[in-house]
Amino acid sequence: MIKKNLEEYKGTAIYAQQVDGKLSNIALELLGKARDLAESLDDKTVTAVLIGDFGGNAAALTDELGAYGADKVVVIDDPELKDYRTEPYTQALAGYINEFKPEIMLVGATAIGRDLGPRTSARVETGLTADCTKLEIGDYPLVAIPGQEQKHKQLLMTRPAFGGNTIATIACPNNRPQMATVRPGVMQKRTPDASHKAEVINWKAPLEKNNCYVEIEKVVKEVSSVADISAAKILVSGGRGVGSAENFKLLDDLAAVLGGTVSCSRAVVDAGWKPKELQVGQTGKTVRPHVYFAIGISGAIQHVAGMEESDIIIAINKDENAPIFDVADYGIVGDLNKIVPELTAKLKAAIAAKKAA
Repeated sequence: MIKKNLEEYKGTAIYAQQVDGKLSNIALELLGKARDLAESLDDKTVTAVLIGDFGGNAAALTDELGAYGADKVVVIDDPELKDYRTEPYTQALAGYINEFKPEIMLVGATAIGRDLGPRTSARVETGLTADCTKLEIGDYPLVAIPGQEQKHKQLLMTRPAFGGNTIATIACPNNRPQMATVRPGVMQKRTPDASHKAEVINWKAPLEKNNCYVEIEKVVKEVSSVADISAAKILVSGGRGVGSAENFKLLDDLAAVLGGTVSCSRAVVDAGWKPKELQVGQTGKTVRPHVYFAIGISGAIQHVAGMEESDIIIAINKDENAPIFDVADYGIVGDLNKIVPELTAKLKAAIAAKKAA
């Protein structure tokens, strides 16, 4: 066990995931949250850690990170880091943490981040809270306990637990850095400011080949046929109340008229009607569309947690007491089999009339 002086750990850092020289959205989302967290800390510095093979030319990416809120960008540029591989990337990020000692380290809960985050936390001997949906600075314990020290300005990490049936808030008060992986789509990007420039630090990571290195023989890229619901502006989401996989044709038609995307609740995925990639909720994806249709969805807390930040929520359900109406901006009580086709027809007619005018 590494003996650490916790006072040496300062500032907030994020792993700025990039693929093929393009920043992933999660990197910009993490910067937005890091800036919010830093305002409550003594050291308000936000650092982005950029790992890859840039051939000495990462200026475009560092400028973008600066515009989205990074005060510093630590660039770890090495040919060994061209494509993501677990061992060299873990060595690079763990090396950064041991050298620069951030108080908080955030990683996106992407396919890469779910591999990199826990391996790095084990390497630097700290804890990690995975798949967080909420982060804030506060006291730990949350409520003072007589005879026990209450520590202040701790990172409180909230995540779904027990299959999404409960919510857990976790802290790491006795070790540093405080590490978390964060679910994509949960945090909001800041409005970019091109005038905000980050200090760029080029740092050589101590990479050492070992028997955990793998060699990439070939990269085969496949274009997914499933829509990315986290990027959709309009979502038409269906639940168990839709009745069957075939009945989702009603939602497909509505989405087609609106230029939207169909999504679903966990019950629909469990029934095998739609793929997991289209699931909204704590155990699915968190979405923030301009308009969210909740059709035949009762509104369980696990689902609501994944869509409640939508700008406009429209609920259609035959049960007037369904919890979904508590979060909806507009609600229609009735049979979706009658309401959705009529709504689709009226919208189609209205759009056609507008084009003809």
